[in-house]
Amino acid sequence: MLKQRRTAMAVSVFVFANAVLLLAGFLAPYSPAEQHRDFAYVPPSRVHFVDANGTVRLRPFVYGLASVDDDGFSYREDRNIVYPVYFFVHKADGIHAFAVAEPGNIFLFGTDAFGRDIFSRVLYGGRISIAAALIATALSLLPGTLLGAIAGQFGGFVDAVVMRGAELALALPWIYLLLALRVALPLHLGASQTFLLVSVVIGVMGWARPARLIRGVVLSAKERPFVMAARGFGASEWYVLRRHVLPQALGIVITQAVILVPQFITAEATLSFLGLGMNEPVPSWGNMLAAFQHLQVMNSYWWMAAPAVVLVLISASYFALADVLDFTRIDSGNSYA
Repeated sequence: MLKQRRTAMAVSVFVFANAVLLLAGFLAPYSPAEQHRDFAYVPPSRVHFVDANGTVRLRPFVYGLASVDDDGFSYREDRNIVYPVYFFVHKADGIHAFAVAEPGNIFLFGTDAFGRDIFSRVLYGGRISIAAALIATALSLLPGTLLGAIAGQFGGFVDAVVMRGAELALALPWIYLLLALRVALPLHLGASQTFLLVSVVIGVMGWARPARLIRGVVLSAKERPFVMAARGFGASEWYVLRRHVLPQALGIVITQAVILVPQFITAEATLSFLGLGMNEPVPSWGNMLAAFQHLQVMNSYWWMAAPAVVLVLISASYFALADVLDFTRIDSGNSYA
């Protein structure tokens, strides 16, 4: 019962976290590129239910903002100006979950140097980061599964070549190799080209570990009685691999996919942080965190770290899901995780 509850909770958190990012266009109150130049580095908006007179309001609201001119990017709430929060607001670019009437603004996670809403950019950037990670995961698992299965099934010279290649890939410091690959490729590309390029560069780095895991499953599964019986009836090695051995590795593939996605999200964020991935004005968690390369931002504008917090939470949801997916065992109970 406890395990079922843990599984239900992990799946619920995972689905909720990813649904929020997928619904960025609806949940974000602003376009990721929309600028409010008069409100640069605004701290997160405080949503109120009780006004300055102590009156409780059923509809949440925010106060207007007034700049404190003698203190740099500092603001205070103007309690004489109230902007109610409305839900399911129709704008020119579609329906949004919430918004306030102009000229009011609501910045749940604050704004950046250009007055762009960080909450909106985190949601839109999350879609890009996760999409890149999903493509990279597919590009890692497909060759990893194929090479691991072939190495385990046929053994001999093929097994030796594949496993030595996997050991070499695992021995290399991936971050340096990743940077070297990316730097060797064109730097000035369009947004869609950069997105695909980053996904491919990240994906080609992750095939080795899945290959080793799949090989271990295949080595055990191919010696099972029903597999040997299939051979006795004249089944070819390719038929045995496709129909009897690989289905037993499906759980490992699923678990590896869940584990690799957050790793590749971090890899994409690292490349973008260093200026080798997605570039402005297209948001990604990595290029949003690039602002922390400036000491003043790190010291004064803590809310700019929101992408890092969300990245950790999303990664935690994937790892929690992988933890409760008991796919690392096959029928005999032998673990290959």
